[in-house]
Amino acid sequence: MMQAVNVSGVNVYPSKIVCVGRNYVAHIRELGNDLPDGMVVFNKPNSAITDILRSHIDDQILHYESELAFTIEHGKLVAVGFGLDLTKRTLQAALKAKALPWERAKAFDGAALFSTFVALPRDVRSLSLRLDVDGELRQAGGVDLMLYQPDAILKELATFTTLEDGDIIMTGTPAGVGEIRSGQLFEGTVLQGEKILVSATWTAR
Repeated sequence: MMQAVNVSGVNVYPSKIVCVGRNYVAHIRELGNDLPDGMVVFNKPNSAITDILRSHIDDQILHYESELAFTIEHGKLVAVGFGLDLTKRTLQAALKAKALPWERAKAFDGAALFSTFVALPRDVRSLSLRLDVDGELRQAGGVDLMLYQPDAILKELATFTTLEDGDIIMTGTPAGVGEIRSGQLFEGTVLQGEKILVSATWTAR
């Protein structure tokens, strides 16, 4: 069964989630990665979408990565929301060490959570996010800190893949990623300047 996200009160069924990795310098450094020569892109399937935040899957500890997420309509960015990209970090490190793809660590069922999406403001550069866990700020960052900003991401993706109406673009995570622990309360917020556009909360299981 296809999974849906809520875009301005309407259920939308993305065919895929296109993710940009290594898009914030501080996050690249915290994981000990090199600055990429070009845009790092990977996909998550529709089956990755869930509203249940898990701390473990298949005995693997999950890590959170908060991201600004955008939905597509007629090839354009039309709405913004808060997203959590979940990662099996130990598995990802093992795959990277062997120069293997990341899908087993990134594209599993239950690997993506989203707030409601709201209409995109005219000034995309003013957008930012924050993630609080148990009332403590864990991540904060925005478009101004991205190596590749949303319009540049959209232009690059169009060179090699078709974006269907409803597809989601996740734009990378700022520094501050970490383990998810059962019982923790996650609150994600998208801001335009100081104004809150949308927020969502999840309690980890």
